[in-house]
This record gives sequence, structure tokens and C-alpha cells, in this order.
Amino acid sequence: MTQPPESRPGRTIRSVEIAFSIIDALERRDGAGVTELADRLDHSKSTIHSHLRTLEELEYVVRKGDEYRLSLQILGMAEHVRDQVGNYDVIEEEVDALADETGEIAQFGIEEHGQVTYLHKASGEQAVETASSVGAQQPIYATALGKTILTFLPPERIDEIVSATEFVAHTSHTITSPEKLYDEIETIAERGYGIDDEENIAGLRCVAAPVKSESEILGAVSISGPKSRFTDDRIHDELPEFVTRAANVIELNTKFS
Repeated sequence: MTQPPESRPGRTIRSVEIAFSIIDALERRDGAGVTELADRLDHSKSTIHSHLRTLEELEYVVRKGDEYRLSLQILGMAEHVRDQVGNYDVIEEEVDALADETGEIAQFGIEEHGQVTYLHKASGEQAVETASSVGAQQPIYATALGKTILTFLPPERIDEIVSATEFVAHTSHTITSPEKLYDEIETIAERGYGIDDEENIAGLRCVAAPVKSESEILGAVSISGPKSRFTDDRIHDELPEFVTRAANVIELNTKFS
């Protein structure tokens, strides 16, 4: 879990924190007014109003009546960030194909700030809804994508992330200690793929394979579905083949691009 601003080392600028907390709240709520934001973020209306006026002047938010929403300038920034990831077109194509082939949710994630961030998500015909979305972050220790990426990071980066992690039990299956997480890392390294066995969402299981370029981990690709379809036999025999094949295609395109 990312540390709150007040617990991070080094000096931070309060006004910047407030501005980005407003942007985050507007994104989560699809727009809001000054009073609602002030109550939600625990700041005075004057503080929120001043920040909103500044963001509006900079064209990062748009005001409609008494409500503010994010502007399309944010979309342009998001597309720029996405395009910085090598071979995004190949990732998108393979994740979409994986979702079509399995009928489930397929995703690609990368590690940022010690968490797993979703770069692309696709839903097949049988897909169940999950809380994940493009750009969203999830605990690296409670997801197949996260644990798989973590396994193939440099040892010093693994230790850095694990030591900074605040373990929270999202379900009764969640890993809640560094020792168990290191054991899981060893298991994933041996078998070559990771599993989320109802660790982040009750009733949902997931299988992920690493995407590497030589010795560097670029991210991981996964498929998720209900435990009724993701049985023990499928999750260890059939499903790893799907994600491994997709990962290999992305790796090859990265290697020869």
C-alpha cells in the first residue's frame, strides 16, 4: 500500500497535494461541486474553490453550473503516458485476443510506486465485473499480476517494496506478512506463473504470466474469473498456457521491434 503523504520521507508541498486530491476526487465521482469536495476532502470551501479556480484557469477542469469535472486535457495526458509504454498496440491486441479466447477478463499491468497499475483491460463474453480499471492501482501482494511482476524484479527492488508494504487483509485468503509473500515469490519463480486465489476479491481467481525483455520485467498479463469456472485443475493446467502464450507474443514483439 502506498504510504500517505504525511508518512513519506522528505518535504512535500501541501497545495500540490490538495490540487491532486481534487483531481482524484473528480475522477472518482465523475464531477462534483465545491461543497461536496470540501466535505469529502476535509478542507474549507474557500480552499477548494481557490484550487478549482486555478485548475480551471489552467484548463485541467471544466465548470458546468455549480459542478466541476475533469477536462479533455487530462485525456491527452493519459494517452501520452500510455504511448510511452513500448509496444502498447501489441499489448492491447494480445489482451483483447485473450479476453475473446477465454471469455473472461484479461489485463496487463506494470509496477508503479510499489503497486500494480493496470495498463489495459478487456472483457470477454462471460466476464464478471471487477473493481479494476485502466490507470487504477491494486496491492502488489494481493493480485496475480502484482505478485508475478514482483517475483521478477531485481532482488533489491523486491526487498524495497516488501519492506514498505502495509499488509491489509482484503479477504481471508490475502497474504498478510512479508514471510508468506517471500514464500509466494519463490513458488512463482519455480512454476513461472502467479495465482490470485480469492486474495483480493472473494470468489474471484486469477492467473498471470510475466512479460520480460531479456532480464528486465516489463509487466504481466492475466485472466480473471469466478472460482466456479477457475477450478483447481484449470488454474494449474489449462489457464497458465493462455497467459503464457500471450506473454510470449508480447515479448517477441518487444525483442524484435
